[in-house]
Amino acid sequence: MSRTVWLNGVYLPEQEAHLSIFDRGLLFADAVYEGFGVLDGQIIDFPYHMQRLNRSLAELEMQSPMSESALFDGLMGLISRNKVEEAFLYLHVTRGAHDRDYLYPDGLTPNVFAFTQPLHGGLAADPPQPLRLASAPDIRWARRDIKTSNLLGQVLAKEIARKAGADEALMIAPDGTVTECGAMSFFIVRNGCVHARPLSRDILPGITRQTMLRVADRQGLKVIEATFTLDEVFRADEAFATGASSYVQPVPEVDGRLIGNGETGPVTALLRNEYLKAVRASFR
Repeated sequence: MSRTVWLNGVYLPEQEAHLSIFDRGLLFADAVYEGFGVLDGQIIDFPYHMQRLNRSLAELEMQSPMSESALFDGLMGLISRNKVEEAFLYLHVTRGAHDRDYLYPDGLTPNVFAFTQPLHGGLAADPPQPLRLASAPDIRWARRDIKTSNLLGQVLAKEIARKAGADEALMIAPDGTVTECGAMSFFIVRNGCVHARPLSRDILPGITRQTMLRVADRQGLKVIEATFTLDEVFRADEAFATGASSYVQPVPEVDGRLIGNGETGPVTALLRNEYLKAVRASFR
């Protein structure tokens, strides 16, 4: 059965949804996006995702396609029509369509579309799937803090990981420090402390990252925000990654080397359980 998608305010079967070949998102990756988790038929952390979306739009001087309430209603309608209780929800906003020119005219009408798809990291009720990582050079553009659709660097990194027999890439900056995974935030645990790379233009401000760190604080865990190297990852007691489509996912292996004892660590397990409790509590 075909999915229903949402395109410029209209619900359509996926095979009937089309955009112009002159759309700037296609020609220049002149577009931003958000990826949401859907749990119990509800959108996780919707207000925080909207804050990030609005920031991305503002950084690119791009017009917002519609009000926040209209976006919410449209996305919830999509969830209902596709009858999903737990899924990944993707929202994409382009600057609009125009003849190919690096310079864009004023007054373009943004295109906005959304669709649902299965989770990447397994269902919340299931034991978390271990995520094997392979390191890859981080060759992305310098404004990784803006959630644009310019993802070719991540595509290439993930292909390196796949060829190495891994599930996901762990990207390494030219200075040897770890930035993040191809599509997830990355953390290590040492002596019960969570180590997180601080926010900057080098990484995406992950929404699941943000909520997980609030949960860690409420659980009394010490969080150290500082850069760390791949060698420090190998010496960690635990490692895990966070993302809208996978919640908190254990990383037992990087480059074929076990992290800790190669099992889901107690801090990772605690954070996953408490994260799921926290987001469910926010639905009420």
